[in-house]
Amino acid sequence: MVRAWSRHERRWRDNRYVYAVVSRRSRGVSIGINLNPGKECNFDCIYCQVDRKITPEIRRVNLEKLAGELDLILDAERDGSLYAEEPFNILAKAERGIRDIAFSGDGEPTAFPRFEDAVRIAAAARSRFGLFSAKLVLITDAAFLRKPRVSSALRLLDQNNGEIWAKLDAGTEEYFQQVNRPNVPLETILENILDAARVRPVVIQSLWLRIEGAAPPTEEVEAYCARLNWVVSSGGKIRTVQLYTIARNPAEPSASPLTNEELDQIASAVISKVPVPLETFYAS
Repeated sequence: MVRAWSRHERRWRDNRYVYAVVSRRSRGVSIGINLNPGKECNFDCIYCQVDRKITPEIRRVNLEKLAGELDLILDAERDGSLYAEEPFNILAKAERGIRDIAFSGDGEPTAFPRFEDAVRIAAAARSRFGLFSAKLVLITDAAFLRKPRVSSALRLLDQNNGEIWAKLDAGTEEYFQQVNRPNVPLETILENILDAARVRPVVIQSLWLRIEGAAPPTEEVEAYCARLNWVVSSGGKIRTVQLYTIARNPAEPSASPLTNEELDQIASAVISKVPVPLETFYAS
């Protein structure tokens, strides 16, 4: 499956908003919904694949067209024609099947003003196609989780086997600014994660990398562990922590993947200090 998840094109046939990938973290086929074709994001992570120097082909989201595209790709998966295409054709039968419908793409999904309507479309399709074991996943930088319009959408997500995958790539403000280059402070991200995690268990997704050839300092990893412990001790529920590194070419050459051994060292530190489940995903 390695060759399959190394490809993450956010296009499928002539679709503009809905695509399919083989996801290493979902462990199978993930249907992606791109609510940011204009590449709108409040983070500018140095490891991001999205090259914002290239002018986007489209900027607006047509939800009616999005709903039609979602039905089209779900039909292709159901009738098996999806698996005649690359990279899905290398999947064994046991590896097939939709694991989730994920709000991801070229920017921050919750920045889309009609995010709740998009969740409603995905939930209806999940039910209509009988995908009751599939999750609705929000992959988010967590900056907007406490906005009323987003909180309302999260409640709808909860009703449809939803899961929040919240980004946390740093333990200190300095490293946060270096890696994520956000428009909000780390404290806001942590408070938003805690607020969401008090309602339902969340997944913490943390990408670790080399910057200009340098691996993360030990002090940064220790600070990161302290942040996770703060969420737990403050009443937040963490379903799991996903530790991973770069698996595809980032837009900036200063970012490069950790070795398996380096990622294992970070994982060992987290396991020894934080009482939560942990998964590790390597570059290859």
